Amino acid sequence: MAGKPKKIGVLTSGGDAPGMNPCIRAVVRMAIYHGIEVYGIREGYAGLIRGELVPLTARDVSGIIQVGGTMLRTARSPEFREKHGQREAIRQMNEVGIEALAVIGGDGSLKGAHALAGHGVQVVGVPASIDNDIWGTSMSIGVDTALNTILTAIDNLRDTASSHQRAFLVETMGRNCGYLALVAGIIGGAEMVLVPEKETTVEQVAKEVEDAYLRGKAHAIIVVAEGSPIKCRALKEALDELDVGFNTRVTILGHIQRGGRPSAFDRLLATRLGVHAAELLAKGESDVMVGLQGQEIASVPLEEVVSRRRAVNPEYFEMAHVLAL
Repeated sequence: MAGKPKKIGVLTSGGDAPGMNPCIRAVVRMAIYHGIEVYGIREGYAGLIRGELVPLTARDVSGIIQVGGTMLRTARSPEFREKHGQREAIRQMNEVGIEALAVIGGDGSLKGAHALAGHGVQVVGVPASIDNDIWGTSMSIGVDTALNTILTAIDNLRDTASSHQRAFLVETMGRNCGYLALVAGIIGGAEMVLVPEKETTVEQVAKEVEDAYLRGKAHAIIVVAEGSPIKCRALKEALDELDVGFNTRVTILGHIQRGGRPSAFDRLLATRLGVHAAELLAKGESDVMVGLQGQEIASVPLEEVVSRRRAVNPEYFEMAHVLAL
């Protein structure tokens, strides 16, 4: 364990998530409370390699707690995956005397944090990913806001779907993890959910939609994760060809799920995680991630975090099926 650093950096990396700004604010102000200078690193690891480091005061993070996205901006950095990129990042930190980092981001960002720790850099990770697939935390920053955005869309689509007796295929984000689609399907009253983790055939979907029509339902909502083996537009064409009773429409929510004001839950979670991350850095701890476990904030070794992936609760699949009756 190292001593308390005099200067730390904070960065957001990878895909943005609502709540990143409240987390930045918490890291900065808690670090300052502990007598530590803070530098903001623009555009994640890419900006770190370029030396885009700016001092941050308590006033610099005023008025951002309610703002979506990230004031530091974010980017992906293929260069940082290589040893020479990591070496250049460390060189830039050394030039201004930054001794430690708070890294806010998803799986790839946390892998980068663990790589820096392997070079002797003091680093603490904070999970921010709307996919909610990060091991070691029951909830990541941005998930709750994204779910509320999806739920609003589903509620609005149901109104028009019922008016026209249509089936809507709603595509959510989730290339490798179906958490958003599955939970949104349950709380949004969808007839069916398609996710990467579970095999589903076009015939199964067609049967569910036709059964909903025969039971007298005024609409059908199918939530489809973008990583599902069956893609939305291909599924629409197949359902139209099979004649399932409803006319079918497709709505792709896309990046609207990443934006918007963070919810009350995300603001509090981001603040708690950011405070805990700054406190761990002040104590000299490194190579860990802060996460929500039950109602408490705990630290998890980054080696464990990056070697595993959080899976969707299998009970949710059965719940989604039964409640769609």
